[in-house]
Amino acid sequence: MTLLNKKSAVLAMAAAFSGVAFAQSNVTVYGVVDVGYAYTSGDRAGGGSSNFSGIAPNLLGGSRIGFKGEEGLGNGLKAVFVLEYALDPDVNSGIGGTSNTSRQSYIGLNSTSFGTVALGRQYAPGYAASGRNNPFGGSTRQSPLNRLTGANTITGDGAARISNSISYASPKWNGFSVNAIYGFGESLSAPGVSTSDNGFFGAGLNYANGPLNLDLVFQQRRDVQTTAAPAGTTHWSLPGGVVATGDDINEWAVMGSYDLKVVKLFASYQAMDDKNGTSANEGSNKIWSAGVNVPVFGNGSIQLAYAKADWDRTNAGSTDGWAIGYRHSLSKRTTLYTTYGVLDNDDRLPRYASWGVGSSGALGGNLGGKVSIFTAGINHSF
Repeated sequence: MTLLNKKSAVLAMAAAFSGVAFAQSNVTVYGVVDVGYAYTSGDRAGGGSSNFSGIAPNLLGGSRIGFKGEEGLGNGLKAVFVLEYALDPDVNSGIGGTSNTSRQSYIGLNSTSFGTVALGRQYAPGYAASGRNNPFGGSTRQSPLNRLTGANTITGDGAARISNSISYASPKWNGFSVNAIYGFGESLSAPGVSTSDNGFFGAGLNYANGPLNLDLVFQQRRDVQTTAAPAGTTHWSLPGGVVATGDDINEWAVMGSYDLKVVKLFASYQAMDDKNGTSANEGSNKIWSAGVNVPVFGNGSIQLAYAKADWDRTNAGSTDGWAIGYRHSLSKRTTLYTTYGVLDNDDRLPRYASWGVGSSGALGGNLGGKVSIFTAGINHSF
């Protein structure tokens, strides 16, 4: 064999082995890019009004880039992983965005017969349940329900991500599936170090069969020791003014949707029982919502939603909100959208709510405050 032929053979073998290794890795790069225009107008604390007008990210869904993969281990068993990072494409901010370094990051084992066990930073059961039973899905900038559940962990908001956790998700059995998660408490002075306090537990039951979807969720923040979460965690942060006294916060929800083809119906009811503090400074609430999604024009849809939160604190009031939106699919991956919504705080002592886009986070966050939002943008998934 000549030297040239030997080199060719070595290169061919290297290419062959490289192809095998790549096929076994089975890594997928995915993501979302979402940018639009937002205009908010509302009341400021202490009187007066203000507004925000500008380009804003993540109006329909959070922009992100992720890597997921699996490796077949034989006998129906696979190793799986996800590494997903936030993006803010409207500013000079790369992986990690301006608020979250990691949306989710975990590794685990999946069995076709027994389900998936995973370790890392993951979503609590209430996150997926909230998105399945909401005409605005998981959007925190368009859905009034997701704005009102910001202090809860049964939410489409970021508080549903649980660090330092182990989870289990079952296969489907005749339309039924279950999932559960346990988050170990973390030290305030050394985030990532486990403690016996500030833990988290969640469990969910889902039934999906044809047009009907039902979710039942229970989640608990355990032995709460702080009113603010340590760096990199969110699952035990509390509403403003709440005092942590080392007690539990229990949440439950029943949610459902039914697709009639000409219209899809959504409804939910959830409650949070905060055992911390006293009746004057605890964060208990009850929140309900209803909405519809109406297909139009073949590849468009109209969203309508209403949500109301009643705060249990002594002399507390309520916050309600509504929104109307339109989404138009240019393709399976590209969507144009527009939304108009209003949040209205009571004149007593609620956990003040606002839309929180750009500098408008201060708008509406006061007694009797009202804030409105208009959005229009484009969302592309890959």
